Amino acid sequence: MAHAVSPLAIPLPALPPIAGVTLAAGEAGIRYRGRDDVMMMAFAPGTTVAGVFTRNRCPGAPIDWCRTALTSGRARALVVNAGNANVFTGRGGREACERTARTAADLLGCRPRDVFLASTGVIGQPLPVEKIEAALPDLARSLSADGWARAARAIMTTDTFPKGAVRTARIGSTTVTIVGIAKGSGMIAPDLATMLCFLATDAKISAPALQRLLVRGVEGSFNRTTVDSDTSTSDTVLLFATGQAKHQRVPAEGGPLLRDFARALNAALHELALAVVRDGEGAQKLIRIDVSGAVSPRSAKRVALAIANSPLVKTAIAGEDANWGRIVMAVGKAGEPADRDRLSVAIGGVWMAHNGSVVPDYDETPVAEHMKGREIAIAVDLGLGRGRATVWTCDLTHGYIDINGSYRS
Repeated sequence: MAHAVSPLAIPLPALPPIAGVTLAAGEAGIRYRGRDDVMMMAFAPGTTVAGVFTRNRCPGAPIDWCRTALTSGRARALVVNAGNANVFTGRGGREACERTARTAADLLGCRPRDVFLASTGVIGQPLPVEKIEAALPDLARSLSADGWARAARAIMTTDTFPKGAVRTARIGSTTVTIVGIAKGSGMIAPDLATMLCFLATDAKISAPALQRLLVRGVEGSFNRTTVDSDTSTSDTVLLFATGQAKHQRVPAEGGPLLRDFARALNAALHELALAVVRDGEGAQKLIRIDVSGAVSPRSAKRVALAIANSPLVKTAIAGEDANWGRIVMAVGKAGEPADRDRLSVAIGGVWMAHNGSVVPDYDETPVAEHMKGREIAIAVDLGLGRGRATVWTCDLTHGYIDINGSYRS
């Protein structure tokens, strides 16, 4: 079922080629008709890889495959399909991964264990792997350095717009580029968020250093976003470094030479994470929640997520109701240190409650006007310490029910 493009959508930026990366997309007919639903990336020999995956205890077969493949730190290919998640598919799901990897490896002249896999879509249905096998030869023949935009569209499920980001950084005196694409709309929550994200860079970085950078970047981006509090079985973030750029040698452990690269990677991840929230199923408003005054940053994050995941808070925002009492409720249920008589709440930069009670002569007019906008800002000061955190979410509308109630039909 096609859905109207989110009012929070942002245009897909121009995604330039990355030296050592070629891409292709095509129609395998796994679930969708008349659109691309499988894509392939091929990488130059010597490409290193880092990955972060869902913490859901019922992961899909591709997650298990990638976790094993990641131990080598090397990659030559990535194959992704949309429409079927290959989750809760037993032995057949594992065999589908093996067959897909073997077919791609034969076409590209590499080992199956150098092929990374991801699937997204309906859970619990056998993956028609023969359709992927049939599509891969055409993809291998049509690999192109300019295939990023088509690949971004091929991995979409309930997404209403493709998502991409590009950043540049300096390693020594050399400029390197990072390009990333992502998909995700619902089943989005920290650790990670049904969310796939693939990035590539022409930088030459060891797998251990790349892994540390990615873990830190994901914690500050995808792990600070939520749409519906549901952690997908298929969440995957993969970062590939082809090593084609001619820059100063980076020590195996990374170090200060990668400081600007880390900045650029974090910015790309943050942009992609917010694009996923902007495409939250049925979303009409993007919500930023800043919590300060907590006993620790971790505590602040938990309080912020309790607010972000509250159906009462999210529906109030959908109805443009400045009901700050629901925010107070969410703070109190978070299970973190909080003192009612030190708590302050603001919406749209207007403090409406301070130290446990409504602000004298509080005027709701500017807050009500703020609630009519597309981007909502909530601030909470717990008044207990110096811990702070920011998370992003979206409102909860009837559109979420419409989309998920008809997902398999």
